[in-house]
Amino acid sequence: MKRILSNVVLLSVVAASSAHAGEFVLKHRGTFPAALQAQTFSATPGVKVLDASQEGQLLKIDIPDSRVAVFMAKLLKDANVEYVVPNFKLRRLDGAEAFDVGAFADQWAITKVRAREAWNLVGNKGSRSVTVAVIDTGVDYNHGALKTNSVAGFDYRDNDSDPMDLTGSQNPGHGTHCAGIVGADGSGGMFGASPEVSIMPIRFLGADGSGDLMNGIKAIDFAISKGAKVISASWGAAVPTSQAQPLIEAVKRASDAGVIFVAAAANDGKSNDVASMYPANAKFANTISVAASDSSDAKPSWSNYGKHSVDLASPGHEIFSTLPGNKYGNLSGTSMATPLVSGLVAFLLAQDSTLSGEDIRSILQTTGAKVSIETACNCRVDALSATQAIVGKKLTVVPAAATITPEATLQLKGLYAQGPVTFRSSNEAVATISATGVLTPKTEGEVTVEVADGQGNKASSLAIHIGKKAPDGGGGGGGSCPLPNPALCDILCGIMPDAPFCAAR
Repeated sequence: MKRILSNVVLLSVVAASSAHAGEFVLKHRGTFPAALQAQTFSATPGVKVLDASQEGQLLKIDIPDSRVAVFMAKLLKDANVEYVVPNFKLRRLDGAEAFDVGAFADQWAITKVRAREAWNLVGNKGSRSVTVAVIDTGVDYNHGALKTNSVAGFDYRDNDSDPMDLTGSQNPGHGTHCAGIVGADGSGGMFGASPEVSIMPIRFLGADGSGDLMNGIKAIDFAISKGAKVISASWGAAVPTSQAQPLIEAVKRASDAGVIFVAAAANDGKSNDVASMYPANAKFANTISVAASDSSDAKPSWSNYGKHSVDLASPGHEIFSTLPGNKYGNLSGTSMATPLVSGLVAFLLAQDSTLSGEDIRSILQTTGAKVSIETACNCRVDALSATQAIVGKKLTVVPAAATITPEATLQLKGLYAQGPVTFRSSNEAVATISATGVLTPKTEGEVTVEVADGQGNKASSLAIHIGKKAPDGGGGGGGSCPLPNPALCDILCGIMPDAPFCAAR
């Protein structure tokens, strides 16, 4: 039963809570008057405005524990406030299982994905016209294998223009290692997936391996504004979708701008179909989420997975790459699998700059080597096969794999189709498809879609699942409490039963 409680009771309950309310992220509706909002909130006793994001229309505010319930009730009544969520930390996603700064190790991952054969096929190793933003702990841009490909970036951790990777007990050089996997230029024998590329280091994770949500969002918006074609994100947090909403919206801004966002699935050994991991679970047209594989094409026990939420797998176990101070070593994690995909995406864009993230994701899924790792394609990336598909303009169904609800529709197309295109559903009792490629579900189940073009070329999609709610960029409400202590939501719902998170309480 919902009850209306007095402010005296509210304050006493908050004071008794062991949870620290602390920092929150607020989104303002409509025009974002950052200076005015900062002045208004700072004028409230005890409330401090700590940061702002113009692109996201966000404010980071600090609310004393003793005032959180009253102030939250005030914000939720403000028509100019779209939502308020607790701030949280984002962390790097490598397990650091192996660490060796000695002699060069075998670069098994480059061999496994047949990168050298792909370079030989097209006669290049990528293009410096393609910029990959490595958002991480920074990058040692003076490293012998990275300095040729490094371009200007930014440091949001210290708010300056020097994104140098600063090592510590919790950071062996995570960002530098990721950058080498993307695009080490071969100096001294160390090659990334795209040895000719522009690497934009953007630092927001510190030497402790963690970073602030707002700084992560600013890093994404910086990459978009500076013309990055790919963002490599080897970090994340296991938080509810409603709490991750500001981050999800930043990923959507990247996708809407045509920036391909590649994210690590995480290293908890869990299914992301069940777990809530962001930014990996922020699913948009130009996003790719990555699980890890080992040298035997098996899933390391620690890698996350998921048929509906993880797109593909990539080598991520004992990966040899660059480390600060002109050193090299092995690290493991989906953190390592992700930049290999980011570098491969950059290499493929150098072969055909018209490709979207959805196009490249579909090519990687349909040309990948089949493995027993649960993802949307059950595949591991293969650089040569993907390059052959692009060079040969192989007809490809886009999207190649998807999960949608019975109420949704899905637009498909035939990439590289020659002449008129026809579509056919494998099971019209489950879903039909129109002449223009719109798939309409009829019931829960699974279908594939076959595409044929005017030259007689044919291609088939992978499984399209209908029924399970797809991990998406949605959020807010739905009964998810936006406060660290659910008891506070019970109190607020007693005052404001129409609040979006009260519906299921």
